[in-house]
Amino acid sequence: MEGKQELTYFILRRIAVSVLVILGTIIIVFLISHYLSKDPAALWAGPKARPSTIAAVIRRYGLNKPIWYQLSVFIKDFFTGNFGTDPVSGLPISSEIFYYFPNTIELILTSLVIIIISGVGLGYLAAVNFGSKKDAFIRILYTAAWASPTFLVSILAIIIFSSYLPLFPSGGMYSAVYIPPPRVTGFFILDSLINLNFGDFTDGLYHIILPAVSLAFLNFGIITRISRNGILSVKWLPYVKSARARGLDEKRVNRRHILRNGLIESNTVIAVMFGWLITGDVIVEEIFGWPGIGKFIYSAISNDDYPVVIFVVIVFTILVIVANLIADVMYAALDPRIRLGGEE
Repeated sequence: MEGKQELTYFILRRIAVSVLVILGTIIIVFLISHYLSKDPAALWAGPKARPSTIAAVIRRYGLNKPIWYQLSVFIKDFFTGNFGTDPVSGLPISSEIFYYFPNTIELILTSLVIIIISGVGLGYLAAVNFGSKKDAFIRILYTAAWASPTFLVSILAIIIFSSYLPLFPSGGMYSAVYIPPPRVTGFFILDSLINLNFGDFTDGLYHIILPAVSLAFLNFGIITRISRNGILSVKWLPYVKSARARGLDEKRVNRRHILRNGLIESNTVIAVMFGWLITGDVIVEEIFGWPGIGKFIYSAISNDDYPVVIFVVIVFTILVIVANLIADVMYAALDPRIRLGGEE
């Protein structure tokens, strides 16, 4: 009972800190956007805005009023989902974000599955073969992947698997001959299954493999290294030696005593990895023409579309904060030392 109370208190503290960090982030982004130009109204209205449009922006956001009032309007609009109008497309920014965002989540979740399977699998294989050629090869592989530039890996993947070996399409989320299924969840592949459209489902899988693998290749090394080190840290502990002394075969020792306890840190890093992937997939989406939030913000930056950039940056930051919160909670649930003061 006492352990549950400590965990609850730990979670509430982390949530309170996360809320304060989110508020701080919104304030910082607002101040940066406000002082980025001598004329914030012109910045928010877009580079080609007419004087009448600029005047409407001034009235809408109270830019002729004190800074504290402008900040209160900004915070209120953000938490009510009223992000204003995109000066480039003329569409509500919130609707654009909610349209592109599921495409990014679909790509990231697919990549995350690949990272977990390959990272934990290779980390386990390297640890149980510590000091061997397999261990050395896996270490070289994940170090090289970790050090590889994002654009280089993506371009090489297209050259090799789309041009030289035409196994996968070079870009897009589905073929032009297919009509997207009705949006239910916003995830193309899942919506295809819901509508029993197996042609769209197969085509969606066909298109998502190459960008997802490219994104996973750049990040699987982190999970591989942490899994390997975590397993090695418990491999020679007394309770593992005791299990071997009781006559348990090596497979059961590895599965029940080493793997379960050696992957605690890997479980928590996976949550953080989700945040890293969200902020790191911009280049991958642009190169593969994936219509996600990363490609959307890349286009916004290219077009000096500052209102879109401002709100997408805040959304990205909040997702990273939430991912770190989940990681903290998972770590505390798996390792009681954290909530008992190990964080201090």
